[in-house]
Amino acid sequence: MYHYFMYQNLYFVALIFCLVLTIFAQVNVSSTFAKYSRIRNQRNLTGAQAAEAVLRANGVTGVRVERVAGNLTDHYDPRDNVIRLSEPVYDSATVSAVGVAAHEAGHAVQYATHYGPIKVRTAIIPACSLGTKLSFIFLIVGLVLYSEPLFAVGIAFFSLAVVVQLVTLPVEFNASRRALVTIEGSGLLSEDEWRGARSVLRAAALTYVAALLTSVVQLLRYVLIFLSRRKN
Repeated sequence: MYHYFMYQNLYFVALIFCLVLTIFAQVNVSSTFAKYSRIRNQRNLTGAQAAEAVLRANGVTGVRVERVAGNLTDHYDPRDNVIRLSEPVYDSATVSAVGVAAHEAGHAVQYATHYGPIKVRTAIIPACSLGTKLSFIFLIVGLVLYSEPLFAVGIAFFSLAVVVQLVTLPVEFNASRRALVTIEGSGLLSEDEWRGARSVLRAAALTYVAALLTSVVQLLRYVLIFLSRRKN
């Protein structure tokens, strides 16, 4: 019983830490993006032009760059082979726009060069997405019915979401690294502007770290509940 309460306390401490980190990461990425969105780059390079420049520098062809509605909705769609940039990025000649657009172009380069982790992530996403949706059904039903097998299945499904987030980290870090290396090597930004773009991408990366830690803590919580019920 003592160990159970100790683990409970550790869980709540870890959960509070993750919540604070998540809030900080979201506020940080928004404020950092806004800060460098007010700074125009010296070459007046728009986000769309930066994405195309990164693709050219890496010898990647056939990828379209399109505008998409929303804020921070930028992404690369491998199904249509399209980089979609949000309105504050596509036409903006700011440090933030170049950093974000180059990052998304980095994802396109990953697919073009058959980067291992992104191939793994693409392969497991369909099954993991379904597993994540089913996990909460099995967890709730398992708790209500006091069914260990159902609860265990829920834990197994939920762990798939953790796997996806775990694989996502190297994918995102690598895309940012490719972007920053290309920006520096091609002279798309000055040295000070490059540091600003790096700050934007680091702030975005922290949101993925926070999401992973939160999921890991929650998974451990489910495992502890399962183990405590088995003992009882």
